[in-house]
Amino acid sequence: MRADEVRRCIVVTGRVQGVGFRDFARRAALRLGVAGWVRNRRDGAVEALIAGPAEAVDALVAELRRGPPGAKVIRLTLVEAVESELAPHMFEVRTTE
Repeated sequence: MRADEVRRCIVVTGRVQGVGFRDFARRAALRLGVAGWVRNRRDGAVEALIAGPAEAVDALVAELRRGPPGAKVIRLTLVEAVESELAPHMFEVRTTE
């Protein structure tokens, strides 16, 4: 992780599966230059690990709080970020875990 990079692990709950949330997150991350991944969880939440410049990460978190049309975000929780290697400028949609 670069010195000017921040990393956040986020869990979003509400009506966030089956509404295009993961693709929404991927498109927003790529537009903002944020690396990471997003996936559905078996408990109905969406989880994302995001990394990049603080302003870009904050902007992505704000977009995820709103979500795409059809979503209803009830809660966005920042959880302790796990250490994992992320490819710069890559953002992937992962399978459900």
